Amino acid sequence: MGNIVNRVFDSSGPEGKVRGTPQQIIEKYNQLARDAQLSNDRVAAENFQQHAEHYTRLLGEAMREQEARREQHEAQQSRDQRPQRESYADGLDDQDDVSTLIEADADSGEADSGLVETPEEKPAPRKRARKPKPAPVAESGDNAETAADETPQAPAAE
Repeated sequence: MGNIVNRVFDSSGPEGKVRGTPQQIIEKYNQLARDAQLSNDRVAAENFQQHAEHYTRLLGEAMREQEARREQHEAQQSRDQRPQRESYADGLDDQDDVSTLIEADADSGEADSGLVETPEEKPAPRKRARKPKPAPVAESGDNAETAADETPQAPAAE
């Protein structure tokens, strides 16, 4: 729906066009409804109230959608930040734990900073070795048979 709260609408009411944001249109139709009631025109008052109600519903729905999008965005941000905070909190509760972890890393010979490995840091994947190309087949009689079949044949049993 977009940003309806600040969008300018042209409303064609019984008294002509009313232009403005939904909140401005609601206020204008409510004022017209009060004026109609003061002049004892119940039909016009009801008509203006219905127009105001339409824009009230439109504005309410837009505000609910905005609130839902905002909550969804905040939930997504908290999910994105949670693993960082949890991993930090799990291993680093107080200063003694920090020194213990640093000493353990130094003893193990590995320098693990707890950071996530990025693709730039990963070693390049190994390329698979290609199969050797078959030997070219010679076109002459005896050589053609031996070139095509490189595995030695076992002597035939007599």
